[in-house]
Amino acid sequence: MATVTFDQTTQHYPGSDRPAVNRLDLEIADGEFLVLVGPSGCGKSTSLRMLAGLEDVTEGTISIGDRDVTDLPPKDRDIAMVFQNYALYPHMSVADNMGFALKISGMSKSETRSRVEAAARVLDLTDYLDRKPKALSGGQRQRVAMGRAIVRRPRVFLMDEPLSNLDAKLRVQTRTQIAALQRRLGVTTLYVTHDQVEAMTMGDRVAVMKSGVLQQVGTARELYDRPANSFVAGFIGSPAMNLLSADTVDGHAVAGDLRVPLARQVTRKVTGDILLGIRPEALRVTSAASGLAIEVDVVEEIGADAYVYGRALRDGVAPPLEDQATPLVVRVDGRAAPRAGSTLHLAADPEQMHVFDAASGLRLD
Repeated sequence: MATVTFDQTTQHYPGSDRPAVNRLDLEIADGEFLVLVGPSGCGKSTSLRMLAGLEDVTEGTISIGDRDVTDLPPKDRDIAMVFQNYALYPHMSVADNMGFALKISGMSKSETRSRVEAAARVLDLTDYLDRKPKALSGGQRQRVAMGRAIVRRPRVFLMDEPLSNLDAKLRVQTRTQIAALQRRLGVTTLYVTHDQVEAMTMGDRVAVMKSGVLQQVGTARELYDRPANSFVAGFIGSPAMNLLSADTVDGHAVAGDLRVPLARQVTRKVTGDILLGIRPEALRVTSAASGLAIEVDVVEEIGADAYVYGRALRDGVAPPLEDQATPLVVRVDGRAAPRAGSTLHLAADPEQMHVFDAASGLRLD
């Protein structure tokens, strides 16, 4: 096993006005499952491909263990990749697909078969070893791709959005299998995804990227409870955190009719406009005609809970939909969900507020 270290690693494509990855400093511990997440084009796949040796490093270094691999070819890095499109040979059986890399490396047939059978038992593929890929489901094909990586016994696994081609139910099932398998094998793993739910449920730690720059690294709970900036706050969590433009008045954050007390250490840091971050579960419906009034546009009932999407009223009137691109979201009891078109009054829990500088986006509390 091995650690992985990105040290001021940069990739700048010729002709681009900014680096795809800009001075990435990131360390993955021995045996850790780290998920790199961010929107499309943020540089997460480029980071993984630099580690794999598929993209050149413009500046900085990459190390696996105590070995600098920045300029090594992919075959000498002792890594194994799992792609989103499986990349299986259609004319080969499952067993031959899983053992192909071992065969071309010169390993004996008996040792290759032994490794393939061992991986098949782990992945519940024993009954499918003689089948061709076309006779397998999407989830089974992805497990074959995992098996092909496992039999090589690499120092590092690299997974580039391996679940994106699966349907929703199979994606949930397969992500739990991958996470459990990684913990069982203990292989250092870098997993890339744009799906923040995957990131929060699979990784030991999560690294969030935006525009080629690492924003924050931590456990899923740390990122959810204390996002370092407004981007992480809005990206981590589903539904996303509500971010309201607010003023500071007499030690309070005031957003429309919502008035929330601020801690003294926060008010000392405020030098301009602020953003008030409120998770949907930190808002509660109040019977009093006070607090923040919203007109309900959509109600998503998902069982025990429901999510209400609405527009804050201005002088008792809801603004046009086009004036508020991002609706306010509140979680309510699914058995007592309001109707679309109704008016709700909301209060916020001051202990669950997040305050960000409006200009820089940085957390103030």
